Amino acid sequence: MSKDLLLEIGTEEIPAHYMPSILSQIKDLAHKKLDEANISYESIRSLGTPRRVALLIAGVAEKQSDVSAKNKGPSVKIAYDSEGKPTKAAMGFARGQKIAVEDLVVEDGYVYANVTTIGKDTASLLPDILKDIILSLSFPKSMIWGDQTVHFVRPLRWFVALFGTDVVPFEIAKVKSGRISRGHRFLGTGDFEIPSMKDYEAVTREHFLIVDPEERKQMILQGMQKLADEKGGTIIMDEDLLEEVVFLVEYPTALCGGFDTEFLQLPEAAIITPMKDHQRYFPMRDKDGKLMNLFLTVRNGDDYHLETVQHGNERVLRARLDDAKFFFEEDKKKKLIDRVDDLQRIVFQDGLGTLKDKAQRLEQITTFLNHKLDLGLDDGDLTRLSDLAKTDLLTQMVAEFTELQGVMGREYAMIDGEKQEIADAINEQYLPRFAGDELPQTTMGKVLGIADKFDTITGSFSLGLIPTGSQDPFALRRQTIGILNILMDAGWNLNCDEVFAFILNLLHVEEDKQAEVMSQLNEYFTLRLKNIFQDKGMDYHIIDCVLASDTLNASEAAKRADALIRADLMSQTELLQAYTRVGNMVKDADDTQVNPDLFETEEERALYGAVVAMQANLPQKYAVYDYAGAAEVLTEGIGAINAFLDNVLVMHKDEAVKQNRLNLLTLTFSLIQPIGDIKKLS
Repeated sequence: MSKDLLLEIGTEEIPAHYMPSILSQIKDLAHKKLDEANISYESIRSLGTPRRVALLIAGVAEKQSDVSAKNKGPSVKIAYDSEGKPTKAAMGFARGQKIAVEDLVVEDGYVYANVTTIGKDTASLLPDILKDIILSLSFPKSMIWGDQTVHFVRPLRWFVALFGTDVVPFEIAKVKSGRISRGHRFLGTGDFEIPSMKDYEAVTREHFLIVDPEERKQMILQGMQKLADEKGGTIIMDEDLLEEVVFLVEYPTALCGGFDTEFLQLPEAAIITPMKDHQRYFPMRDKDGKLMNLFLTVRNGDDYHLETVQHGNERVLRARLDDAKFFFEEDKKKKLIDRVDDLQRIVFQDGLGTLKDKAQRLEQITTFLNHKLDLGLDDGDLTRLSDLAKTDLLTQMVAEFTELQGVMGREYAMIDGEKQEIADAINEQYLPRFAGDELPQTTMGKVLGIADKFDTITGSFSLGLIPTGSQDPFALRRQTIGILNILMDAGWNLNCDEVFAFILNLLHVEEDKQAEVMSQLNEYFTLRLKNIFQDKGMDYHIIDCVLASDTLNASEAAKRADALIRADLMSQTELLQAYTRVGNMVKDADDTQVNPDLFETEEERALYGAVVAMQANLPQKYAVYDYAGAAEVLTEGIGAINAFLDNVLVMHKDEAVKQNRLNLLTLTFSLIQPIGDIKKLS
């Protein structure tokens, strides 16, 4: 027999961006706790609104499953005496297992107890299980209230806990469970009773609660699309904003508002940012792709007096746009280049100087990268770009709408008559701003972007400001991933260690400390690169193979990993075994000077001849990452390698012959080393 289980946790309004994680957590916890308790069930759903988190578990068994176990005890020699009678050890083990000593069984020289634990009624276990689920939830920030000691995301107000139609009794923070829930804060008629889980969604709907987030999402999308069609517009959709709005409302109703066309003279970003980031509005474009003086938003309620709500939203937006217009007009009165000296007034980071100091470092780093990568950019343009890069942080627009850093820098640079590529790079330096965001597209944007991020990360590490598993206040992890993705996307073969060393010298870090910081940076970047490869689904053998290098080169590692996958080198067991045998012989040796006059055996001569032949054909294969072709060439040496290792004594009594043979093996192994550490592929 089974019953349905309902748990509703009622709270004050939970921050919208916490909700997806909470719903995922509570579902996983329910699976875990019921499985641990050996309570079977059919399915689990997690639903929620800003003021409630609900678990709907169908088909929960009314009784725990019986558990049979075969528990190992002492050895037969210890359990029984010479006459075969049970000793105190056997009797103590049987007593601990709650069975008679004569019920012990003997197998493989040990005694065992076959024990069956009879399952308990589920109803008696649920109070503790539900409490455990609730108190096991974790949040970015928790709070306590009143005289309570319980930490939760927001104050707890009610619990609904029903097993079938019966209340599951428990209490947390002086709040007792029952069957009473609360309706919509404005549209509902107060408290109401929930008969059972099966009635939950229907009863809550009667009180203006749409508890299924996916249903609310579809209501929002359909409502907004209907209005957009009526106005002849296309919604500028933002999935993150949509998710946030879904968890801001319990009963959504879409509405459309407008603003004066005079504001369309502002840069688009100055209009869209106040709409989306500050007011949670969705902008629209017309059929020609131009921004419309209309917006869509979602009310937490029905369509009663919707016009009043619309006008209220319009007034709020107008005030925001009035501010933006004022800031824009004021900012234009002073060119970006005239703000450069003012950068000296703003501290970039304690220990790393001001924004002016950072701009000067950016000039040197971008120039270094330009020549190191042979990009052919004009050094004068890079100097101009570095001077202007952070100047928009001094504008009133960016001070008010910080999300517009770089975006407004580009706008102001174009107004000032700066080169297009410089203006674009000022904006692109901050890309990617979040996971999955676009990467810089211009060469100058890529150079400035990685220079800025390299400077911030290296400087922070030099001060000991290294991110931990839970703390990354300067977003160094995101910036590191940004650098690696830009390098791989651009295909730039850059040794990151050389950049670290260059910046540490700019920062005048003591030489004895540089090695430590370099090691920390290398380890940090390598781990981030490993994570990127894992997210792409690469086999860990391949990842370890290409990352086992003293040189931290993201683009090179990515190209080699892709080449390994295409060549399916891991399946070529004979090739890997032969060259791994050679690698095990030479370890870390690097002397490849071979003297053919010291050869004493045909195997030596044959291997040397094979190596010379392969040397002539491999460079062009490696140059284009043709690892399949390289493998075909390397295969030609398998026979000679095995014959040499099987028949030639490397550790010859003559030191010159011995060293020559080791050098021959080192030379042989060097043929496959451009691929990576092949021993990791086994």
